[in-house]
Amino acid sequence: MRAFLAVDLDEPLLDKVLEVQEKLKNSNARVKYVEKNNLHFTCKFFGEISPKKTDQLIKIVTEKIINQKHFKINIKGTGVFPHLGYIRVIWLGLEQSDKFSNLLMDFDDEFIKLGFKKERNYTPHLTIGRVKGSQNKEALVSIIKELEDIEIGEMNVNRILLKKSELTPEGPIYTTIKEFELK
Repeated sequence: MRAFLAVDLDEPLLDKVLEVQEKLKNSNARVKYVEKNNLHFTCKFFGEISPKKTDQLIKIVTEKIINQKHFKINIKGTGVFPHLGYIRVIWLGLEQSDKFSNLLMDFDDEFIKLGFKKERNYTPHLTIGRVKGSQNKEALVSIIKELEDIEIGEMNVNRILLKKSELTPEGPIYTTIKEFELK
């Protein structure tokens, strides 16, 4: 199964994210935008994993969050990977995301023991689009710069999800395999 660990976007913030996507569409750049029902923060992408690895991951996450309290994050700012000169991913960032980053680094320390690659530089982000070509790049960069400090809003992180990803010609289908509740 192709799997990842994620935090879903709160329902009240979805429309604000869609508004950002609509503004970006004005560039007429070739971008595949993430669909409303697929918006999430990826905590860790595992790729293809066996049922045994799935069980091990569930055990690790359950143990790591047993005493973890829920926390708030503030979604703010638009950015890109790898850089404005060559855009592959458009994302919304987080302001003061230390609790989120620390939790993910904690997880990562355990995931490494199972043979997963260590994250080099985790930047908590919400992917909103993937650029598919260089057409109208200047217009896209201009809009991204205009949205650099956009405020989306605050949300409570009170659960983490293990999701399965099925790739289809219409786009990925994500299914929640396991929910982990924070206190």
